[in-house]
Amino acid sequence: MARLPSRQSQIVKAVFFDRHSTDSSVIRFNRQDLFDACEKYRIKPLANMGDGVLYSYRYRTKLPKEILSTQPSDKEWVILGRGISQYEFRLVAKSNIEPNPDMLAIKIPEATPEIIKRYAFSDEQALLARIRYNRLIDTFFGIPAHSLQNHLRTAVKSIGQIKIDEI
Repeated sequence: MARLPSRQSQIVKAVFFDRHSTDSSVIRFNRQDLFDACEKYRIKPLANMGDGVLYSYRYRTKLPKEILSTQPSDKEWVILGRGISQYEFRLVAKSNIEPNPDMLAIKIPEATPEIIKRYAFSDEQALLARIRYNRLIDTFFGIPAHSLQNHLRTAVKSIGQIKIDEI
């Protein structure tokens, strides 16, 4: 039996396709449009619409295949902030980061304490803890690095709310 699309998938597709045309490269929308799509298509809104739809598709997961199928082969859709509660889907050049096979790999021994590995979740905060314990930033930049602030939320006028996981 086929799985029904998730509510977050239904919402993001509704907002996208209500505004999309074949020559679109920028599709603007705002936070209220997510709720309007829920009302229009009788989708139960998520408890945290910003995290469940916007943050999730901006940073955690791929957009639904129906949206991806509209992008040219050399570009990809991303969701960008453009002010407080203002967003846009934008077609940008593909940005896959791949290792350079001509560069030497640096082997780093795993230094994360066993208790941390055992009880850490699988979120970005746990990943950042492992990066700190293994001193990956120090190794990458070649200088000592120290953690100053974690999980900082702030706003940038032209972008909107941002979350900085590590300073």
